[in-house]
Amino acid sequence: SFAYFTIKDRLPQILTRVIDTLHRHKNEFFEEHGEKGVEAEKRAISFLSKLRNELQTDKAVIPLEDELPDAALWNQYLDYQRDLSSGSGEPSWFQSPWLYVECYMYRRIHAALAQNPPIDNFDVFKEGKAQNFFESQEAVTALCTYFQELLKNIKDLDEKQLQEELFKLLQVSLWGNKCDLSFSAGEDSSQKSSPLQSLEGMIPYILVNDMEKIWSLMVNAKKRNKEESNVRVDIILDNAGFELVSDLVLADFLLSSKLADEVHFHGKSIPWYVSDTTKHDFNWTIKKLQAANHRWMSRCGINWEGNLKKGVWVYHDHMFWTLPHDFSSMAEVAPDLYADLQKSNLLLFKGDLNYRKLTGDRKWEYTVPFHQALNKFHPAPLCSLRTLKSDTQVGLKPGQGEQIQASESEWMVSGKYGVVQFDAAL
Repeated sequence: SFAYFTIKDRLPQILTRVIDTLHRHKNEFFEEHGEKGVEAEKRAISFLSKLRNELQTDKAVIPLEDELPDAALWNQYLDYQRDLSSGSGEPSWFQSPWLYVECYMYRRIHAALAQNPPIDNFDVFKEGKAQNFFESQEAVTALCTYFQELLKNIKDLDEKQLQEELFKLLQVSLWGNKCDLSFSAGEDSSQKSSPLQSLEGMIPYILVNDMEKIWSLMVNAKKRNKEESNVRVDIILDNAGFELVSDLVLADFLLSSKLADEVHFHGKSIPWYVSDTTKHDFNWTIKKLQAANHRWMSRCGINWEGNLKKGVWVYHDHMFWTLPHDFSSMAEVAPDLYADLQKSNLLLFKGDLNYRKLTGDRKWEYTVPFHQALNKFHPAPLCSLRTLKSDTQVGLKPGQGEQIQASESEWMVSGKYGVVQFDAAL
């Protein structure tokens, strides 16, 4: 299966890159921390080499031994996996759900550093994320320029024009999800050219397109809430780099068009899946834009810093996003997060990993309704903006999946197709 090759080939590649990254920073660790830094680097590398060996030889998944706040939840989840395998041996790397062992690997990478001060705050993926951002400069510039030009006359747009602009920026945010470093095992995956020029030609590749539903939800929320409370949109982020910039532009558009009054962003609390956004990446991106030698890029950065200061943009991270659990367990495992999401008018889930966790990462029939696959996860109306990079997909029309499969066997994992898939949460 695709999962098997991911575990067998892609994950060891990622671990090898992490080890190489630590090797390369040896001098830097020495300059900053002296011998202690070098010792910590050696210990982290030995821990990661052992992890790579466990993975490649299909060893049993072992309990976490660190004292980090989420360790007990991870170990309970391992017990749950043991119960599921009921007597067929210990859960191992190749005999366990793909989603679980993949998340587990990233959690072990985090432990390798967290347990080895003084390099415990070093993000082994930071360079790759920064590189993706810089290599996507042309696309970032084009997007910021387009958006700042749009802002000049946004007050004069009628409803139809506003809708068109929303659809454009939703698509840019959707296709921005192609820039994923865990998918390419850290190889270059930047967005080279302006994403706006190719949107028309990409529409046939959106297999489920619920943009109209998002529009009517937003417009109705606005009408309902004119008198009383705020309209709130939450974006559950995926990758840093170009994708994050496309999400920030979308968020700014929602405020500037008065479709929303506040936007909440949810990122990862630890480095995750190579290119996922952490608080550091979020703030770094805004600072880099502010400092850019381009008036529209720096204008975006300045405005976005302002949105954070005014509190109309709020960044959150929560331990739950880096646990192995499906989102259907959120109400039980992280009731505080679930309660917070319930305050939202619309949840936008970015990317493939979020889609896998929304749908429990199962081999569903293509036609199973999205609502059903969510397995009672309905804190608020939600939408997945996702390019397909794993073989889980629901909510297709009868025959739609089979028809594509007949001509493109890799359609579910190539990143070529996308969905804008909505659930009203009723």
